[in-house]
Amino acid sequence: MSRRGWAYFLAMAVIWGIPYLLIRVAVRELNPGVLVFLRTAPAALLLAPLVVARGQLRALRTHLGWIAVFGVVEFGIPWFLMSTSEQHITSSLTSLLICCVPLFAVVAQRIRRTEDVIAPRRYLGLGIGAVGVAFLVGLNVHGGTLTWIGLMMLVCVGYCVGPIILATKLRDVDGPTVVMGATAVVALAWLPWALTHWPHYVSGETWSSVAVLSVVCTAGAFLVFFELIKEVGATRAVVVTYVNTAIAVVLGIVGLHEPLTAAIMVGFPLVLIGCVFATSNPRVAALPVSPSDTAPRPSRLRPRPARAPRGH
Repeated sequence: MSRRGWAYFLAMAVIWGIPYLLIRVAVRELNPGVLVFLRTAPAALLLAPLVVARGQLRALRTHLGWIAVFGVVEFGIPWFLMSTSEQHITSSLTSLLICCVPLFAVVAQRIRRTEDVIAPRRYLGLGIGAVGVAFLVGLNVHGGTLTWIGLMMLVCVGYCVGPIILATKLRDVDGPTVVMGATAVVALAWLPWALTHWPHYVSGETWSSVAVLSVVCTAGAFLVFFELIKEVGATRAVVVTYVNTAIAVVLGIVGLHEPLTAAIMVGFPLVLIGCVFATSNPRVAALPVSPSDTAPRPSRLRPRPARAPRGH
């Protein structure tokens, strides 16, 4: 990736490494549906003036259908499932399971056959990451955790489909417009649930967690994520989940005193190695050129038109 791509990549790793701890804190007092509403409603209100100032209301109306679909599959449903799962499993395991997103993205890419060609080196990285995730899950399945792990797999599907919608249906729409419209749609959808499940008391710690989740990890994060997709492509962009896992695991262990298990110690390095390979560009070795190869030769083949670049 380019330096610009790596800058966006590392920024997303930090921003999306924080939410797992904050969600774990917030769901102690908030219903998962209420938390989804509190994450999306403030983000929509914050971005609304920017959308108006840029004259994007017409674009919002024109693309509202796909913006709504993006909002539902990217955070409307996944955030409810994730918050529900974090009531039963640790934030560390939750973040580790999100590492399945790049694997699902590759499967989707091969089905669609519309993305750029994936080099063998990246397949190797995704394979190593898959082994690490399998190791992590295999050592953590016990009791009723299988149900919550299954919900997290649905979250991964949503996180895989969302970037594809951005890259194909909303590529020409302004980033703040997409985020504002999507968060507004999701907030309105969850409003009745929030009103009927509102808690009697919310502590300052919970309000602080919700504020960071909404402003930094929602409004700000998706704006950066759009730029990351434009820079490196949808499939490679979701590999950021490998790196934000490192931050999430450390925060879970240090901030929430979650155990450092053998599964994390062995499986986690594998997903990091997978990240390095999966995000790298293959180097094409230069072939030796003889003097005779430089001489012009008449072509026997008809010239082929240049192939238009595919969208990310």
